[in-house]
Amino acid sequence: MSSAPVPPPQTPRRKPRFTGLVKPHEAFPAVARLDRRMNDRTYRRQLGPRADAALVRLTTAANHSVLWMGLGAGLAATGARGRRAAVRGLVSVAAASATANLLGKGLFGGDRPSADPLPLVRRLRRYPTTPSFPSGHSATAGAFAAGVALEWPAAGLVVAPVAGAVVYSRLHVGAHWFSDVVGGAALGVGLAVLGRWLVPSPPGPERDVPAGPPTDVPALLDGEGLFVVVNTAAGSGRILKEDPLEVLRRDLPKAQVHVLAEGDDLREIYDRAARGGASDGDSGARPARALGISGGDGTVATAAAAAREHDLPLVVFPGGTLNHFAKAADLTSMSATVDAVRTGSGVRVDVAELRVDGHDPMTVLNTFSLGIYPELVSQRERAEKRLGKWPATVWATARVLRAAAPLKVSVDGVVGSYWSFFAGVNRYVPQNLAPVERVRLDDGVLDVRTGRAEKRYSRARLFLETVAGGGASSLAERVRPLERHLALDAWTTPDLSLQFGDGTPHDPVILAHDGETLELDGDRVTDATLTMVPGGLRVYAPTDPAAG
Repeated sequence: MSSAPVPPPQTPRRKPRFTGLVKPHEAFPAVARLDRRMNDRTYRRQLGPRADAALVRLTTAANHSVLWMGLGAGLAATGARGRRAAVRGLVSVAAASATANLLGKGLFGGDRPSADPLPLVRRLRRYPTTPSFPSGHSATAGAFAAGVALEWPAAGLVVAPVAGAVVYSRLHVGAHWFSDVVGGAALGVGLAVLGRWLVPSPPGPERDVPAGPPTDVPALLDGEGLFVVVNTAAGSGRILKEDPLEVLRRDLPKAQVHVLAEGDDLREIYDRAARGGASDGDSGARPARALGISGGDGTVATAAAAAREHDLPLVVFPGGTLNHFAKAADLTSMSATVDAVRTGSGVRVDVAELRVDGHDPMTVLNTFSLGIYPELVSQRERAEKRLGKWPATVWATARVLRAAAPLKVSVDGVVGSYWSFFAGVNRYVPQNLAPVERVRLDDGVLDVRTGRAEKRYSRARLFLETVAGGGASSLAERVRPLERHLALDAWTTPDLSLQFGDGTPHDPVILAHDGETLELDGDRVTDATLTMVPGGLRVYAPTDPAAG
């Protein structure tokens, strides 16, 4: 006597306790007919056991966005652009997941399709019991692919097929209706696009235009008339690893070169050269026609002050440990500087003048700061080769903020408490507590960034805003009510008037500019002013960077 055939095991599935309010599969007959037709067609499709198993593994890997976090980590390892794409993609995933699962399923919802007609190889071990519309997996897939593509289109093309496969897999394994995955994917893409509008990517430095307006500087074909100081203690440089002395001997053989020695007064050396006295004391030497420097930002600032004093153009060879000014001026190699000197290519750039307690002004080329900013930058610079700029900034901010103490400063007559006070000569990017580089050298403004300490949890807020990489400030520009909740404040101005110290015992106040520090007595009141000088310096630099 033959026994009856044993039916295949049924996939256990519980009904969700709450299935939404609108339930599009029930409320709209046309949607229900389309869903049944598309799901029936998908169920009948035969891809083979290997493809079936691969789609099950793929859709499982996308649970809790694990797949997207893994791809984001891989993108971040490729460099700065990859990190921006990863951050944009993962933030879009977070927004899409929250919107789909917390709002969408409660508002719409509906019952899920049955997976019973599918062969076992196509079924999930455990099916979700949440409402059906929209598909959270499809929403996060669309959000990640769109977010990545908005920052890095080429990477988006690589991610898109993976995202599309995840969206299809939700149909293939019987977890969703057709309208669920279409609605979810559309939601994810839409949120990524909205996020880009609310928090646009920071502008990159413009490399197709000169750093400033062209100006007349003498062409020095073999370097005759150029006086250069080489600071060999400044390091091998981040932009290049060339020996400046060798380059000068080879390419500008008639330039007069002075190697800075311990105990030398750099400003006095330049003053003597500009007046016609060589560094060896020869009073019969001709006055220099241009002053040059090979060193880091601190020595470049001293050279710039001497060049301004004697109305001479400045030549910058990027040979120091920090070459921020050289990079901003498109002087990214020794050969770029040599070419500019030989051809007489020059631009006018802005500088700022810093006066402390009414003393003679100091020329500032890059940045001025108080509070934690100098230490933050120092920590970031040490870590960014291993981690990259954004992760290094986050790490350094956490490390420095933990031990920081706020500083009371009067800014244009308004007293406030600050973790950090930064003012950049010209606009800097990104829009966060520790900006990295400039867009231009001739926009005529100070870019002020302050980390305010008056509000509750300001230390934590400031850290989170730094993690956002300027996104919080960009969002606040479009959603004004958010601005009052930020610890990071930013504005531009042509001048600043500062006062710190209140006459009571305090630790010394460290004032930093262009990599140099000045320790001020914290027990007394100190006045400082910072004023922009538009076009205050002539620099040998490319006038057609795109050609280089």
